[in-house]
Amino acid sequence: MTVRTRLRALFVISFAGALALLVSASPAHAQQAYPAKPIRLVIPFGAGGITDVAGRLIGQHLGEELKQSVIIDNKAGAGGAIAAQAVAQAAPDGYTLLLGTVGTQVVNKMLYNKLNYDPASFTPVSLVSNSPYVLAINGIDGVSDLKGLIGYAKAHPGKLNFGSAGNGSSPHLAIELFKLATRTDIVHVPFKSGAEAVNAAMGGQVQIVIDAIPVIQPQARTGRLKMLAIAANHRNAAVPDVPTSAEQGLPDFQIGSWNAIVAPAGTPQAQVDVLNQALARALKRPAVVARLAELGIEPMVTGVPAYLAHVKSETAKWSKVVQAAGTKLD
Repeated sequence: MTVRTRLRALFVISFAGALALLVSASPAHAQQAYPAKPIRLVIPFGAGGITDVAGRLIGQHLGEELKQSVIIDNKAGAGGAIAAQAVAQAAPDGYTLLLGTVGTQVVNKMLYNKLNYDPASFTPVSLVSNSPYVLAINGIDGVSDLKGLIGYAKAHPGKLNFGSAGNGSSPHLAIELFKLATRTDIVHVPFKSGAEAVNAAMGGQVQIVIDAIPVIQPQARTGRLKMLAIAANHRNAAVPDVPTSAEQGLPDFQIGSWNAIVAPAGTPQAQVDVLNQALARALKRPAVVARLAELGIEPMVTGVPAYLAHVKSETAKWSKVVQAAGTKLD
């Protein structure tokens, strides 16, 4: 073999080795690079509501942990179905996420005969937060707790009204859950938004309203609404003097505006792991903990197993309520 031939052989071997090394290193490099561009977080309701507030706060700090911008995209309508469908049809690359709710992930499939997305098809990332609901009243003399409200409702069947953000909304289903648990007859009056329902309660059009703490608390402070219970099994630091439903003998009357982050079906596990770890760190940040507590919002257990267990439990609960109420939206 000539010198030239030997050199050529050595070159070929060296080049092949370098190419193999480059190829083997590429997947790891790609994984480490995520996220390499801004992430879009789709929120299924308009700006200003409790879901939007929680989503923007968590999105900001999640972005800081990921060292990328998290862009908020509000897509309201159809109980969150419009936003959910948009994310379900997005590329499964980890750059489009949905801030899921009890509506998008659980209840919509019970309310709509034809739903343009499958809640179970999303790639779950993690639970994020929960804002427990507060039941409040106005204009019911002599009632100061749930026992008194139940007694009054049973003594006056069909005479009390409750307002909600519309048929199939979480506040609507919350009172349907209350009715089912207490065997009472209370009339539903739907409005276009939670704010309208609260205004109706203050104006005497309805006597009962239920919603997140930041929605109810300001009106209770002025004396225009009376908070009877937190629909939870533990008290909330934002309203520490308000007893829970569990304390008042209704342990199954629990509801809140909970959120989770999910991704399009087929999103790689590597991206899910990165998001999960960043979320866990973001939810432990002192600034996030303090702001959530101020709003009465509670961080939830992160990770895919906790999400799956929660959705299973919520599905069992709300299927009974929807069936008993007979609510359908199409």
